[in-house]
Amino acid sequence: MERNSARYGTLLIFVVVVFAIIAARLFHIQIIDTSYKEASSNNALRHEVLYPPRGEVVDRNGEYIIRSRESYDLIITPLDAVPFDTLLLCRIVDVPLPRMRSQLEKAVRYSRRRPSVVVAGLSKETKLMLDELRIAGFNTVYRTVRSYPRKMAGNLLGYVNEVNAGDLARDGYYRSGDYIGRSGIEAAYEKYLRGEKGVKINLVDVHGIVQGSYQDGMYDTLPVAGKTLTASLDAELQAFAEELMRGKVGSVVAIEPSTGEILVMANGPTYDPDELIGRERNENYARMSSDRRRPLFNRAVMAQYPPGSTFKMVNGLIGLQEGVLRPENRYVCNHGYSAGGLTVGCHAHSSPLDLRHAIMTSCNAYFCYVLRNVMDEQEHGGAASRGGYAKWAEYVRSFGFGRKLESDFTAELNGNVPLPEYYEKVYRGRWNSLTVISLSIGQGELGTSPLQMANLAATIANRGHYYIPHVIKEIDGQPLESKFYEPHHTAVDPEHFEPIVEGMYMAAHEDGGTVKAMGMVPGLEICGKTGTSQNAHRDHSVFIGFAPKDDPKIAICVYVENAGFGSTAAVPVGSLLMEQYLTDTITRPALAEYVKSMQIQYPHYDGAN
Repeated sequence: MERNSARYGTLLIFVVVVFAIIAARLFHIQIIDTSYKEASSNNALRHEVLYPPRGEVVDRNGEYIIRSRESYDLIITPLDAVPFDTLLLCRIVDVPLPRMRSQLEKAVRYSRRRPSVVVAGLSKETKLMLDELRIAGFNTVYRTVRSYPRKMAGNLLGYVNEVNAGDLARDGYYRSGDYIGRSGIEAAYEKYLRGEKGVKINLVDVHGIVQGSYQDGMYDTLPVAGKTLTASLDAELQAFAEELMRGKVGSVVAIEPSTGEILVMANGPTYDPDELIGRERNENYARMSSDRRRPLFNRAVMAQYPPGSTFKMVNGLIGLQEGVLRPENRYVCNHGYSAGGLTVGCHAHSSPLDLRHAIMTSCNAYFCYVLRNVMDEQEHGGAASRGGYAKWAEYVRSFGFGRKLESDFTAELNGNVPLPEYYEKVYRGRWNSLTVISLSIGQGELGTSPLQMANLAATIANRGHYYIPHVIKEIDGQPLESKFYEPHHTAVDPEHFEPIVEGMYMAAHEDGGTVKAMGMVPGLEICGKTGTSQNAHRDHSVFIGFAPKDDPKIAICVYVENAGFGSTAAVPVGSLLMEQYLTDTITRPALAEYVKSMQIQYPHYDGAN
């Protein structure tokens, strides 16, 4: 009996202790610890994303070229929405009823619980009107939209638009309705420009109407604005370049040789970047996409042209380095080069010529001899052996051809310097230096971009090295990654560049020089080389150059499609831009007006017969 009483007492104590623990725990949960209460309130909380102002961009002189202005998006959370006056909403936001219905249906398909953008780019006045209506399930979110004070450089600056499914899958930062840089600087520097989102937690009632801030904003976070970028671009020079390229198809790239900073990247045609913001964006984009002149195409980094005669200097440098050419070597030109039943024609000029004069007059025959000497050098095993070509191609690639320069442009293409295997396959092992003789004058299978050719001009200006071309020089006042400050040396020794530079100087200053007539500027030591890049429709006009001759400040490449000889169109564009940059004035206003008024005919683009 006593044993049973003891067991009963023990059990009673155990039960009392358990109930005491439970009671204490309930007291703690309900009175002391509010986390469960807060969790139970989550159904009445709305997390509102606070979007940061997108970073802005200034040019090298501090002038704004991309700005952000205040804007608002109308957002819907379908689960919180109740019947409302759709026509009234359409009138306020100035959106047709069919489009409004389409946007609402899209939001429901995306998620009933997650917010979606219904209308973007609303003014502050419209936002205030919507706030007064207090439509259940709707709210407005602060955003910024882009504006472009200079209305220029659309291909370079790029544009911003709404993220797509691929963007959402690649980067967890984005949510439906967010915006992302889609091309140009906007895309290349997206992670710096986009900033960091914040969040505001609001209390909402059963109708989805905001009642106030949760816990007085204790758990809110502020957005962090995107970084300000300083571009290397010279806005004045860029605007002038676009004026000169009006009515033409082609591209201009100018580089500061000592840094690799891009001063100009102008395309013809281009577009006003303001056309790709706001409600007219889709219509404008469709119109430009169907334009056969391709204004959205950044020819500076994406087009692939034969370099033409501007490439002769590379062959001369390779010959000097290989020891098969000396500057004083003279070759005869009988209106061209003939061998083995093949003839490469040339224009009339004095003969024979040394290296400097061959560059000055752009002699084709001279560089045919040079290429064959390089490729047929005895140490490579005789006539145009695979090893001879392979070594030549290796030299060419050291100048940045046939590969990306690793610039800060996401769309940069490689160009083309064929591997020996290409010719082995095409000619089934039966080929020699005469087979590829067109490479001596920058034709054949060679393909280069205007950026690569401007980089060649900068490399020659530097006597053998270049810095990776880039269009942004600082991020919030901080320098770029180290690769942009490291010199890249070619496989040609610096001393071999002097006769090449002298030949380019003579081309712009001596009678008979291909640059002089349209490119000489008294007082400026311009060095240049013309090119005529062969094309099925009509040859492209090409020019590369730099100035001054010593301690150069600007290197440039100009391509004007289907404009004929390099001296007719590309040279005046290049020389005018160099003069403007170096002297801040134009001493040949008549030439500038002539170039601006020059309208090249492009039947293959415009659909004419």
